[in-house]
Amino acid sequence: MSFFTDASTEMIYPLLPVFLSGVLGANASFIGAIEGAAESTAALLKVASGWWSDRVGKRKPFVVAGYLIASVVRPFIALAQTATQVLGIRLGDRVGKGIRTSARDALLADSVEPSMRGRAFGFHAAADNAGAVLGPLVAFMVLQWQGVGSFEATGPLSAHDENALRNVFWLAAIPALVAMVILVLVVRDVPRTASGDKAAALSTGTELDTRLSRRFWAYLTVIFLFTLGNSTDAFLLLRAHQLGVPIAMAPILWMLLNLVKASLGTYGGHLSDKIGRKPLIVTGWTLYAAVYLAFGMATEAWHAWALFAAYGLFYAMTEGTEKALVADIVPASRRGSAFGWYNLAIGLGALPASLIFGAIWDRTGATSAFVFGALLALAAAILMAMVAPSTVTARPRIN
Repeated sequence: MSFFTDASTEMIYPLLPVFLSGVLGANASFIGAIEGAAESTAALLKVASGWWSDRVGKRKPFVVAGYLIASVVRPFIALAQTATQVLGIRLGDRVGKGIRTSARDALLADSVEPSMRGRAFGFHAAADNAGAVLGPLVAFMVLQWQGVGSFEATGPLSAHDENALRNVFWLAAIPALVAMVILVLVVRDVPRTASGDKAAALSTGTELDTRLSRRFWAYLTVIFLFTLGNSTDAFLLLRAHQLGVPIAMAPILWMLLNLVKASLGTYGGHLSDKIGRKPLIVTGWTLYAAVYLAFGMATEAWHAWALFAAYGLFYAMTEGTEKALVADIVPASRRGSAFGWYNLAIGLGALPASLIFGAIWDRTGATSAFVFGALLALAAAILMAMVAPSTVTARPRIN
C-alpha cells in the first residue's frame, strides 16, 4: 500500500518546485512557505489522530480515511493556476497524511516483535522509497513520450512543457487508486489485547506504566532542533536545477535518491537492531550536515547527482531508526500518541525551517542557506550523542 501511494506522490513531488517557479512564478520563499505550512498542518493532525487511535483501540479507520483524502485531493494540482491554489491542495494532501501517519506507524509497531522493530520500520521506509523510484521513472517516461526533455535547464516553461507536467499530475491518480484497494482489502488491525503492555507488566511483576517518559521528551527536543535545519527537499531540486540539471531529468535525479533509500533502508533499520539506534542517528545526521555543506559549495551538475546519492544514505540510516527508537521508549498503549508527538516535533520545525531557508536563499544566496542547515544538523547530532536515549529494545516499554 505504501509502495503505490509513494509512487503516486513522487510522480508529482520532484516536478512541483519547477512547476511552481517556472509556470506559476513562485519564488523560493513562497515554495518554502507552501511545503512548511503543509507539513505543519499534517503534524498537528498526527497528534490528534494518534491519541484518538489509542483511545478507540483501532488503527485502520484512521489509515483508510487519511489515504483516501490525500488520494482524492493530490491530482488536482493539474488544475492549479496560481501558487496559492497549490498551497490549498498541498494542505488538503497533508491533512490526509496527518490523519493516517501516527496510526499507521503504531499499527506497524504493534505488528512485529521488539527485536525486529528497526528492520520493520526500515523495510516500510524501503517500500515507500521503492515507490518513490517507480513514480519519478513513470513521470520521466511520460515527459519523454510527450517530447519534453530538450528544453533549457533554466527559465520559464513553454506551454507545451506546462501541459506535459499537468498530464503527469493527472496520471498520479492511478497508483493512488491501487493503493486504496490494497489498503481496504488486505491491511488488518492488530487487536489491542496483542499490544503487550499488560503481559509485560505481569511477567516482570511491575506496575503498568503508560506515561511518556522524560527520555522520550528529551529525544523529541533533539529531533525538533534537527528539523529546524532540515528544510523541504524541494530546495535540493531547485539547487540541482540551478546547477544545470535539466528539468526533464528531475524525476530521474529524484529516482536516484529513492533508489539508494530503498536499497539500503531495510539494512539500516536492521543494523540499528544490532548496534543501537543512537550511533546510526548520530552518524546519519553528521552525514546530512556534510551533504548540505557540499550542496552549498557545489558548482557543477554532476555534483548534484553525487550529493543526491549521498543524501539517500542519510535517509537509509535514520528514516526507520528514528521511528523504531520512538517505539522502544514508550508503552505499547501510547504508541499512537507518541508517534503523534514525534511527527508534531518534525512538522512544527518544518514550517520555520523552510521559511528561514527560503528567506536566506532569497537574500544571500543558496550557499548561505545550505551552510545554515548544515550547522543546525551538526549541533543536533552533538546533542543526540549527549542526551538522547540509546537503548536497543528488549521489552515493550522502558522505564
